[in-house]
Amino acid sequence: MTDTPIPLAAKPNTIYPWVMAIMAMLLLLVTNGLTTTGITAFDSALLKEFGWSRGELKFRDLLTLVVAGLCAPFAGAMIDRFGVRRLMMLGLGIFAVLYFLYGQIQDKTHLYAIHFGFGIILVMAGINVAVILASQWFVKHRGTAVGLAVVGSSLGGIVLPPLIISLIGDYGWRIAFGIVAIIPVVFMLLTWWLVRTPAEKNTVPLGHGVPNKSAAAPSPNDLRYKEALKTRSFWALSFVAMATFYSVLAVVAHLILYVIPLGFDPKYALALLFLPGLFSKFLFGFLADILPPKWVFRGNLFIMLIGMVLLITFDKDLVKAAVLIIGFGWGGAYTLIQLQAINNFGLTDAGKILGTITMMDAIAGGLGIWLTGEMFDKFGNYHVAFYILCALVAAAFLVSFFVKREIKEVPVVAA
Repeated sequence: MTDTPIPLAAKPNTIYPWVMAIMAMLLLLVTNGLTTTGITAFDSALLKEFGWSRGELKFRDLLTLVVAGLCAPFAGAMIDRFGVRRLMMLGLGIFAVLYFLYGQIQDKTHLYAIHFGFGIILVMAGINVAVILASQWFVKHRGTAVGLAVVGSSLGGIVLPPLIISLIGDYGWRIAFGIVAIIPVVFMLLTWWLVRTPAEKNTVPLGHGVPNKSAAAPSPNDLRYKEALKTRSFWALSFVAMATFYSVLAVVAHLILYVIPLGFDPKYALALLFLPGLFSKFLFGFLADILPPKWVFRGNLFIMLIGMVLLITFDKDLVKAAVLIIGFGWGGAYTLIQLQAINNFGLTDAGKILGTITMMDAIAGGLGIWLTGEMFDKFGNYHVAFYILCALVAAAFLVSFFVKREIKEVPVVAA
């Protein structure tokens, strides 16, 4: 990540790093919240208005995530070279325009064009940017900071669907899109005002000693991008990310449609998934600072697997428990996937490494959303689709045992 050299006289700032972690959290609330969770609150209205099948509607999400995935490695290089602030501001400005235009769509071509744009937004102002924004301000407490940052996607799932469903009820879905478009504009202005790097604030990351080089200079400990690609850990972590994203995004995208026939209030369906996730993202990020992160990571995946097993019982009385447990496990796993990439390979090429993992898990997540809709259209229920989700999470848990720390240890030379 490009940064200017920090003066040797720079002193740690104990407040601003947490401001940046909160800004990263709010970024994900806005971008992830409005593209992957809040957008599902419009599903019933769109299906009623246009008469599309679920597979046709959910193809939009595949398109969004494939575009995000294919662009992610290039965006990682841009983050490393130019920093996050300019990407955030441009992405948020374009996002506001796209959300306003969403309320004007007349057919699937318009729908898919806007979701193509959403894919680019997720690269310019999504998870990679948020994680690096928070990480560059921390050495100590980095796990807690990243956990706080990724809480934003859970907050989006809790706050936005009830708001959007209420707006649709009061004004109709078209006007609701225009009102919601104001949110990214407000956050773009907040980004312009607050987001800075440690060098720009004449300080150092929290827990860091006095620096003697640019933050962009290669660390002797970190793995470079090409080195990371040659490790088993990288591909194991990528598989875990792909399998869990396929499974969880499928649940997220179809949960409201799934629970309506069961008699649950759709306003709060996603809150069942994201409320425990909000807590667990912060909790397990904190635990990763005091316990071996690899065991915290595996524990999250096992918890998520328990929830998936309950889900495939298709017992109405167990649906709430299943969703709560999936959300609790996934919240921690989501945090630890990001943290494992940084802790296992280092920060030097973090943008490229996270970008490549994001490319793969985004495409997998899009396939999960779309194929689950196609399977519903074919079979008339979610049974086959949910069995596949459970199998993928089980495989992810087993593969997680192959993820390990790859940063090269530099021998200590005696004085």
